[in-house]
Amino acid sequence: MDQRMINVGFGNSVVAARVLAVVNPKSSPIKKFKDEAKEQKKLIDVTEGRKTRSIIILDSNHVILSAVQPDTITQRFAPASAVKIIDGEEL
Repeated sequence: MDQRMINVGFGNSVVAARVLAVVNPKSSPIKKFKDEAKEQKKLIDVTEGRKTRSIIILDSNHVILSAVQPDTITQRFAPASAVKIIDGEEL
């Protein structure tokens, strides 16, 4: 089982294998999902008071609020060997 840790901002990490989805917090269904997680005491806020830019859903039904963009978190799932270097610059 993959035990890699993914940084979700401000020194906080989650186990990569536990993540089901990384989503944008703006849609109504996601807002409702976040509110339900709060009621069930399964909401984890790691934004350090900043704007929520992504919501991470775990296989345990815990919901993590992050101040990091969803695209950035998704890129962190790529293995280090997937880094491309073109003309001497890392992409």
